Amino acid sequence: MKKSFFTLMATLFAVALPVAAFAEDAPVSEITYVLNTFSFLVMGILVMWMAAGFGMLESGLVRQKNVATICLKNIALFGIAGILFYLVGYNLMYAGVDGGYMGSFGLWGADDAAATAGDYSAGYAAASDWFFQMVFCGAACSVVSGCVAERIKLWSFMAFCIVLTGFIYPIQGSWAWGGGWLAEMGFLDFAGSTLVHSVGGWAALTGAIILGARKGKYSKDGRVNPMPGSNIPLATLGTFILWMGWYGFNGGSVLALGDAGSAIAMSNVMVNTNMAACGGMIAAMILVQVLYKKVDVTMALNGALAGLVAITAGPDTPSLGAATLIGAVGGVLAVLAVPFFDKLKVDDVVGALSVHLVCGIWGTLAVPITNADASFVTQLIGVAAIGAFVVVTSSLTWLVLKYTIGIRCGEEEEYKGLDVTEIGMEAYPDFQKINT
Repeated sequence: MKKSFFTLMATLFAVALPVAAFAEDAPVSEITYVLNTFSFLVMGILVMWMAAGFGMLESGLVRQKNVATICLKNIALFGIAGILFYLVGYNLMYAGVDGGYMGSFGLWGADDAAATAGDYSAGYAAASDWFFQMVFCGAACSVVSGCVAERIKLWSFMAFCIVLTGFIYPIQGSWAWGGGWLAEMGFLDFAGSTLVHSVGGWAALTGAIILGARKGKYSKDGRVNPMPGSNIPLATLGTFILWMGWYGFNGGSVLALGDAGSAIAMSNVMVNTNMAACGGMIAAMILVQVLYKKVDVTMALNGALAGLVAITAGPDTPSLGAATLIGAVGGVLAVLAVPFFDKLKVDDVVGALSVHLVCGIWGTLAVPITNADASFVTQLIGVAAIGAFVVVTSSLTWLVLKYTIGIRCGEEEEYKGLDVTEIGMEAYPDFQKINT
C-alpha cells in the first residue's frame, strides 16, 4: 500500500515538473492571450449555434408550406453576414471610429505580427475577435427573417441582408462598441439589447409595414385570424438552442477569460442571463393564463426569449433577483405587445417585434436600475438615435427594393407556399399538403 502510494506520488511529480517549469518560463501575458482567444472562439461558436435556434424556432412557427424556405433563408443570411463583415462591416464598425460616426471602408485582415514576435499586449488573436463580432452581426439579421416570413421574395430578402449586415449594423455598432460618439457619452449596452436585438427589430418593423400583412391575416371587421405554426416541438427546440447560445452571447461579451476576475464576471453574467430567461418565461405564462384562461406554448417560448433580450444590455451588474425581475418585465411586455402590433395590423409571424424590439428597448433603459455608471437620459438618447438611424436606412432599402425588383411574392405564390413557388422543394413532402 505504502509502495503504491509513493509510486503514485513520484509519477505525479514527474508529470508536474515539466508543467511547472513551463509555467515559470512562459510569460503570464501569453497565458492570458491564449485564454482570451479561446474564450472568443468558443463563445463565438455558441453564438453561431443561435443561428440554428432561430432557424428551428421560425421553422416551427411558420406554416408547413413555408418551412423549407425559412430554413434556406436562415443559413443563407449567415453566409451573407460572414462575407459582408469581411468585405466592409468589421472595419466600418471598429477601424478608426475615434468618437465619430463610422469607421473606414476596406477589407478586414488579421494582424498578429506582434504576438508572433512575443508581444501579447493585444490580449487575443485578431481573428478570434473578428469571428466573435461577426456572429453577432448574423444574429441581428436573423431577427428580420421570421417577422417578414411567408410573403417575401427570397432574393429580395437576401439583398436587404447585404445592406443590413454590411452597412446598417456596423455603422450604428461603431457608435457604441467601436468607440464612437455614443460610447463617449457613456451609453452602455453590454451585449446588444439595442445594438443587436432592437436593430433587428426596427429593420423587421419597417419591412413588415412596407411588405404588408399575409393574405387573410386581418379581416375587414378588425378580427385577427390565427395562422398556427407547423411544428411546436421544433419551435421549442429552437428556443432551447437560443437559450443555450445566449450564454455565449452574454458571457463572451465579458471579452476576457485570462484571470480570476474575468472568470467570476463571466460566471455572474451567465447566471443572470439564465435567471432572466426563467423570469420572462414564468411571467409570460402567468399573464397569458390570467388574460386568456389558457397557456399558449408560443407565448411561453417568446417569454423566455424576451427575458434573454431584456437582460442582454446589462447582465453584469444585477443581483439574481434583479435579473429575474428584469426578465419578468420583458416577458410581460412581450405578451402585451403581440395584440398591440395586431391592432396596428403589423403582421409579425414569429413575434420578433414583441421580443427583440420591445424588450431590447426595455433592457437598454433598465441598465441604470442596477448600474450606477449608467444614465437613463444617455440610454434613452442611444435607443432613440439608433432606432431613428435604422428606421430611416431600412425603410429606404426596403422601398428601393420594392420599386425595383419587388419584395412581395404574388397572391397565388403566397397561397401555394414559398417552398413550392420560390425554391421548388417542400420540407415535408410525404405529408398531406396544407395550403391555408
